Amino acid sequence: MPAADSVLNVGIIGAGRISDLHAIEYLANPGARIVAVCDSDLATARMRAAQWGVTSDRVFGRWQDLLAVGEIDLVEVLLPHDLHAPVSIAALHAGKHVSVQKPMATTLEDADRMIRAAELSGMTLRVFENALFFPPLCKARELVEAGAIGPPLSIRIKANKADPRLAWAVPEAARTWRQDAARSGGGPLTFDDGHHKFAVAWHFMGKPVAVHAWIGRTEVQPGFVLDCPAQISWQFEGQRFGNLEVVYSPELQVHTHQYAQHDPVEITGTKGVIQVTCGHARLADQPPVLLFRNGRIETFPELDSRWESSFVAATRHHILALQGRRPLMLSAEQGREILKFCLAAQASAQLGRSVAID
Repeated sequence: MPAADSVLNVGIIGAGRISDLHAIEYLANPGARIVAVCDSDLATARMRAAQWGVTSDRVFGRWQDLLAVGEIDLVEVLLPHDLHAPVSIAALHAGKHVSVQKPMATTLEDADRMIRAAELSGMTLRVFENALFFPPLCKARELVEAGAIGPPLSIRIKANKADPRLAWAVPEAARTWRQDAARSGGGPLTFDDGHHKFAVAWHFMGKPVAVHAWIGRTEVQPGFVLDCPAQISWQFEGQRFGNLEVVYSPELQVHTHQYAQHDPVEITGTKGVIQVTCGHARLADQPPVLLFRNGRIETFPELDSRWESSFVAATRHHILALQGRRPLMLSAEQGREILKFCLAAQASAQLGRSVAID
């Protein structure tokens, strides 16, 4: 582990649109600095390097060349899902700590190979799941742990994709690989974005024991299909339940700086209910968290509800974890648990029946 007062040298592999959000805290935090950037599109890599203050001799078109830079301590892997395993494993063997974007892999076999590589190398492997650091969800977790609603009984999550004209511009190449199941591992809403939802359910309710999923198809334009509408139900230990509803409302207006999608969460306990009213976007100007108990409503309007704040907090947490000041989240083993959860939903929809999760 790096010393608590040392500066982490970071290399970013994959300089696409999401790297905007990953870079924010590295550029602001005195405990880290971006020293190298790689993208198969060299023009994109050079553009990011100029934005982040990376010297031209540390700009690469091949990730293998970035991994050869000895001064790099930590690598962020921001690539299509099918590349997560091979690049992460190579980085670990090269003596780099790794933060890999969710999902950690497309198969459990690849996840196991990644975990083994981390064990053999002695380096840390972390799965980047920013939703668990979203301030309104952190407040909800705080309320649950304080007993505000009693033991949780159920969780309801919605992913409501809205008017795409409101979203930030994403390169066509990033949309294309997500339509290829061999590269993405599953649909853009129930597997890719779905990881956020499965992680949140796991975070509040623990390990699931069974899942039942219905996943439809909506052709938005020729060659571009969304895996919705969908209903995915979960059973947790102790006869506790949850569900994810995924819908596309192409004319729905939301407030957003990144993705046009409304992602409310509701957690019901034995004596109260918590509602998180926002996620990637928000429907209207309302408090991010509502608490219903004792016949009253308590609101928390002061919370930071910007989606980018979850990336900042997740990166800050990881820097502290590498300095030995925080536990790692998500650890590779935790990331595997959530991947297993996600894959069970895909399997359930294909089989047309419930799937048990051991």
